[in-house]
Amino acid sequence: MLEIHFPPLFDELPERALYFGVTREGRLFGITQEVGCMALDGIVLRALTHELQQKLVGGRVDKIYQPLSRDLLLLIRNQGQNYRLLISANPTYPRIYLTERYKGQNPAEPPMFCMLLRKHLEGGRITSLEQVGNERILHFSIENRDELGDLTDKLLIVEIMGRHSNIILIDPATRRILDGVVHVNFGTSRHREVLPGRTYVEPPEQGKLSPFEEGKFGYIDKRQNSDLPLDKFLVQTYSGISPLLGKELAHRRNWTAIGEGAFSAQTSGEERATSLQAPEEEWEHFAEFFEPLRRHQYRPTLVLEQDGKPTAFSAVPLTHVQGTVQQWDSMSACMETFYEEKSWRDTLRQKAGDIERILHSEVDKNRNKLVKFAEAIRDASNAETHRIWGELLTASLHQLQKGQTAARVINFYDEAMAEIEIPLDPQLSPQENAQAYFKKYNKVKKSVPILQEQIQQAKEQIDYLEGVLQLIRTANLSDLQEIREELEQEQILKPSGKSNPLRKKKQEVRPERYVSSDGIDIYVGKNNKQNDYLTMKLAHSADTWLHTKDIPGSHVIIRAKEVPDTTLREAAVLAATYSKAGESSQVPVDYTLVKHVWKPNGAKPGMVLYEGQKTLYVNPDPALAERLRAKP
Repeated sequence: MLEIHFPPLFDELPERALYFGVTREGRLFGITQEVGCMALDGIVLRALTHELQQKLVGGRVDKIYQPLSRDLLLLIRNQGQNYRLLISANPTYPRIYLTERYKGQNPAEPPMFCMLLRKHLEGGRITSLEQVGNERILHFSIENRDELGDLTDKLLIVEIMGRHSNIILIDPATRRILDGVVHVNFGTSRHREVLPGRTYVEPPEQGKLSPFEEGKFGYIDKRQNSDLPLDKFLVQTYSGISPLLGKELAHRRNWTAIGEGAFSAQTSGEERATSLQAPEEEWEHFAEFFEPLRRHQYRPTLVLEQDGKPTAFSAVPLTHVQGTVQQWDSMSACMETFYEEKSWRDTLRQKAGDIERILHSEVDKNRNKLVKFAEAIRDASNAETHRIWGELLTASLHQLQKGQTAARVINFYDEAMAEIEIPLDPQLSPQENAQAYFKKYNKVKKSVPILQEQIQQAKEQIDYLEGVLQLIRTANLSDLQEIREELEQEQILKPSGKSNPLRKKKQEVRPERYVSSDGIDIYVGKNNKQNDYLTMKLAHSADTWLHTKDIPGSHVIIRAKEVPDTTLREAAVLAATYSKAGESSQVPVDYTLVKHVWKPNGAKPGMVLYEGQKTLYVNPDPALAERLRAKP
């Protein structure tokens, strides 16, 4: 893998600005746009198709999995090699490539679409793999035997079209749809339906020509009839060219948006025409650019930002994008490096989003309860007044009559023996008014202990919910599933109802394992189920237990009787990193022996009490946590 660093093209302009121009006042401006979002264009798919044809055609489909609702993982064996093909119709990051590091985990029960694919495709042989034109559509032809043992053909269609992406299985003989990973009806699309039993209809034509089918005179004719900048002209005229690729070709031709946009509104068409380079010269650069691609000579390229995060990729070198450039031998490896973290964060964000919204709502409800309970206790301070009024009315019954709205009596509880006025209900007798005040007094008096208990319960619930919210922020997909199950058991979430509990396999609880610099195992719970298992079952009494002081976070266990200072501090850093204070500094972390930790009866999941603790102050360090993480 070759790394090249391109310096900024224009140091004085906004970083990563892709369009430039001049205002009427003569000021230079830039329009910033995220690059890489449309990087999976027809040219990238052409390069990927060529790679997959060499590796997969003739291979057999051994296994099919559907880890996520729109992700498929096909295990294919060909020429003595095993390949894992990821196909995703994710609306944010649709993609297809050979993967080595896919993180999705298979559900306990395969979805219906997965079972249908297994029925028709598992054991089948991939006879051909073709890209439709230069579009982002792939056709996998797979030959397999049906229930009667006869050879049949099926066509798996992969459409990479942003939020309209889909994976569709059809019968090529009748063009009948067997099923699609995303169902589409006419309420969603006016062009076509993607439903079982319907006839497959291709996505709507864009009216563009493949750049590999263009000739010199056709290009010149189209260009002479267009006033668009070169990059926009290429995108709107030819299929498979993304804005990223259009800008790359324009940049190589010195046709950046500065050259195209540096005209005021008063610039005459004559002046503009004389400044444009001849279409014949453009064609030469156009043909030179696409000739290696026509011969399937690709140079997969990935561009990284200063922090090492990928920002763009293509099947050709990107000279116009600022950053460190990596060149790869494999299009799949290049794409996986670009997508793996982005897509995974997006998946976790989607999975956690609904849970977080419900938990935040529950936290708000409990905080509102605290306010109401506090107001009720303040009102209870008036209870003594009701008792006194009842006593004074009882002592003055001989002076009162039914129908009075107020009673003026001497307050013998007051040293000044002043006269006070007590409101009365005219519908009640004096005796009944006195009893009414005594009832109010007794009711409020009894409610105070109940209110105090409810306040304590609400505070504990808030602590529990905030702890779960913190665990969600550092959870992976399996951790999120365990958190969902826990919240369903706590009746905070409604049961999903997607699986039969009688058929559900009991999954092993696996806290995250780390290895300290001294070679000692450290375990971290990533949810309350793991925390309880780690502290109450897995840990030995002589092990060391750590947790952030009065801050929601993970339980941490050091599996050793003798703990070196380096290991203790590293474990404390892990506890701080996987806590609500993960972005703070000098975080207090308590540590004690496991034998001094216990779980009270009826306590919430993950809640424990402990004694005999000492406290360390450390700074969270995600980089250290990643370095100590045990290799699988």
